[in-house]
Amino acid sequence: MFHVKPTTPSTKPLGDDDRWRIALAKDRRFDGAFVTGVHSTGIYCRPSCPARAPLRKNVRFYATSVDAENAGLRPCKRCSPDTQSAEEACVLAAIAAIREQGAMTLEALSDLTGYAPTHFQRLFKRSVGMSPAAFARALREERVRGALSEGLGVTKALSSAGYAGSKQFYAATKGRLGMTPGDWSKGGAGRVVHWAVLPTTLGPMLVAATDKGVCCLAFGEGEDELRARFPKADLVAAGESFRALFAQVVAAVEQPGPGSAAIPLDVKGTAFQQRVWEELRRIPSGETRSYGELAAALGNPKASRAVGGANGANHVAVLIPCHRVIAADGSLGGYAYGLAIKAELLRREGV
Repeated sequence: MFHVKPTTPSTKPLGDDDRWRIALAKDRRFDGAFVTGVHSTGIYCRPSCPARAPLRKNVRFYATSVDAENAGLRPCKRCSPDTQSAEEACVLAAIAAIREQGAMTLEALSDLTGYAPTHFQRLFKRSVGMSPAAFARALREERVRGALSEGLGVTKALSSAGYAGSKQFYAATKGRLGMTPGDWSKGGAGRVVHWAVLPTTLGPMLVAATDKGVCCLAFGEGEDELRARFPKADLVAAGESFRALFAQVVAAVEQPGPGSAAIPLDVKGTAFQQRVWEELRRIPSGETRSYGELAAALGNPKASRAVGGANGANHVAVLIPCHRVIAADGSLGGYAYGLAIKAELLRREGV
């Protein structure tokens, strides 16, 4: 289910006091981010429910409708928190049509949904996190990835995804895959990855990069782990030409902040993983989000587990700042390189 993208009001994950203020304000931007349980009446509502505000002592907040129903509550008949709104249904209809037909004009989507083209463009982008055209492009790229991973030849893979040829594909993706289709079909064989283990105040840090940008940043790892990540790549010790780039990476770790956004990356992932990683890079230094808030920002509040999976698939720590995602209760949650490193990174950012 897709929901209106929320904008969190503070640098911390939403606490119950924040949720109460949102419910009193009936702020529809947070619909889908949580539900309000009213235990005196036995119902739960969207944050934007127009009903009279209950007494605070009777209210508890739940991450999802399922959580509220497990607590013995039933959905409010006035705001229907367990069903799709008309806007949500139209967005889902458009997504289904794009998946089936490929890219569609705004006029065609307008005819499908009944909304004016410019209004639907704003609605779709607010709900999904990208425009209909960008969503269609991401689907085509993901189909190419899947076809190549299954062993289909480059020409057939591009054709099956609707590309007229490799030139059109290269122009459309502009290097977002990191590897060319030929590299993908060979599992990355023939790519050169330059690497080094560098000393930092957080311990030894593995940094690896291609000629396009950093492809791996990990703490406490070495050549064996890098080989496991890139089994068919040509691994070589980084030379003088990578000194400046690697120095930037070390500086970003020692003093994490907005400057790391300028460091080029060479990462690959599914369309969903890319969206999660892009959203992670939008979290300002010094702020955190919960998995649920990150999922809601992507337009699907129920995708917390998928968001966690995309976090785990991130090979570039700090530069794609998955350390800024914490548990809903405000605790640190998990981290691939240990909670001590995660806590220190957040401390350095002023969290």
